[in-house]
Amino acid sequence: MNGSLTVDRRRLIGAAAAFGTAGAFALPAQGAVSGAVANLPGRSNVVIRNAYVITMVPGAPDLPDADVHVENGAIADVGVGLSAPGVASIDGKGFILMPGMVDTHWHMWTTLLRNMSGNKPEHGYFPTTTAVGNVYTPRDMYYGTLLSSAEALFSGITTVHDWCHNIITPQHAEEDIRALQETGIRARFCYGPARRMPPTEAINTDDVERFHRNWASFSNEGLLTLGLGWRGVQAPFRLPDGKFELRPLPEGVYRKEHDAARKLGIPISVHLNSTTNDRGHVLALQKQGLLIKDLQIIHGIFTSAEEMKAMAAVGAVVSVSPYSELRIGFGITKILEYLDNGVTLGLSVDTTPLTGNCDMFGIMKVVQNIENGRAENEFKLPARRVVELATIEGARSLGLADRIGSIAKGKRADLIMVNTRDINMGPFTDPYYMLVDSAQPWNVDTVMVDGRILKRGGKLTAIDTGMLMTEASKASREVRDRARWW
Repeated sequence: MNGSLTVDRRRLIGAAAAFGTAGAFALPAQGAVSGAVANLPGRSNVVIRNAYVITMVPGAPDLPDADVHVENGAIADVGVGLSAPGVASIDGKGFILMPGMVDTHWHMWTTLLRNMSGNKPEHGYFPTTTAVGNVYTPRDMYYGTLLSSAEALFSGITTVHDWCHNIITPQHAEEDIRALQETGIRARFCYGPARRMPPTEAINTDDVERFHRNWASFSNEGLLTLGLGWRGVQAPFRLPDGKFELRPLPEGVYRKEHDAARKLGIPISVHLNSTTNDRGHVLALQKQGLLIKDLQIIHGIFTSAEEMKAMAAVGAVVSVSPYSELRIGFGITKILEYLDNGVTLGLSVDTTPLTGNCDMFGIMKVVQNIENGRAENEFKLPARRVVELATIEGARSLGLADRIGSIAKGKRADLIMVNTRDINMGPFTDPYYMLVDSAQPWNVDTVMVDGRILKRGGKLTAIDTGMLMTEASKASREVRDRARWW
């Protein structure tokens, strides 16, 4: 009986979403921790008609006034005047239909600490996330990531890289993953160290192996994949006089972590060259044979041209987060320098205690403005190229470009519809500049992940955002009280 009820709920929610009555049947999900979460809608069999389709297929033109047929989680067809007898339709007139945006690095658990990076050194980002993160329970991990996932979907981000660096116990990781599962978002879960873990102590690689062995029970029908959050081979250590000294990390630690990931065949991600105190990290990796294909380097503001060429030669990628890098004072993000040296680059939210929100449209705008300002050239970085970074290039950097990042027959149906008739968007001109210069998360009318409609008519279909904010606010207050923070 319970199984039948779940199917019926999913059908009801799916039908409501398809015809614009989102939330009418938003019943609580069976087994969900949060009362704000309903069962995910079923995968749609639907045609989105007469939209302005931005496929992001390399070299392919836009398709004004075109249709996209979605069936069983995949894109069944793309074209003008598609024949699909008996299939429900969504009117796409006045909307840009594009691939869902891809975040390539986000510490999602930290969203309970949104806007908490203060104006004093003792209340900065690292002291705050460490002190409060140290008293996080598994349930706090759940609510931080649930809130992040809900905001991502609302904002048109359909894929996230959940760089989880507060795994105090295996249960902390499991609850973080639970939030990803319940929201239906596509994600890489990156198993990282706890905030309290010293660089002389290795990540629990036995637990990483356990997750990998049992990943079928965590993957949410293939939506979630597993990676490792590594710490590299060197780190700056603060001296008593406040200055930093760059020291190598214990080889037994970094080799153990790196070799475990390689043995399991899971991708590795590492923060490096973020500040002047951590220069030359890429060359240090190369020297030890640890600079490998698909290694994701995060921030990399002080990566040299020589290091970029070395990355491109092996197929390593980079993720940049301009808002957090500017806000924390790391420096000015490098974008075109990486691209000009042949390095695949993706965009990232990083952490909302610094960035405030997960507005990928805003990230695209600041990326373009940084490069145009640096070059003193209005036309240096075209808007279409920036949209590529937020979609197909982000997918490529996560190794997912065969499944997502563009609208093409056979790919998974991760799509968003952006309303061009909203007051801040029109009149319709160049769609790429509309997305980069004008669009905001609230302009995203519809979001689909793997064929499931998770936002429709500007509202999430399976998450009660008001209830979620009540629950997340309570969790945030309680964890801050336990940490006696502020």
